[in-house]
Amino acid sequence: MLGDISVADNIYIVCGTTDMRKSIDGLCSIIRDKLSMNPDQSSLFLFCGKRCDRIKVLLHEPDGYVLLYKRLSVTQGRYRWSRKSSEAQAITWRQLDWLLSGLDMEQPKAIQTR
Repeated sequence: MLGDISVADNIYIVCGTTDMRKSIDGLCSIIRDKLSMNPDQSSLFLFCGKRCDRIKVLLHEPDGYVLLYKRLSVTQGRYRWSRKSSEAQAITWRQLDWLLSGLDMEQPKAIQTR
């Protein structure tokens, strides 16, 4: 199915800022060159620009790539994004849900440690 993100084995956010004018080929080159990872694997790669109000999600399917784009409609809404450097940070499905909802990925009260 087109854009079915549930098939992804891993989820990575690409820390730092990304030029949101980049298309599929530009984002694939970031994954290959800066992160030394393979964009052809069954993983989601999330990118965020300077304004932190929109993200791009790159997914490789067996027959090609899918590029998803989300912009928060809230006037002052911002994604909580790590700006450390050009590295990939693995996150869970739960953290992805929080992130796409505009919440912080670290919710200490929601995660119970035993």
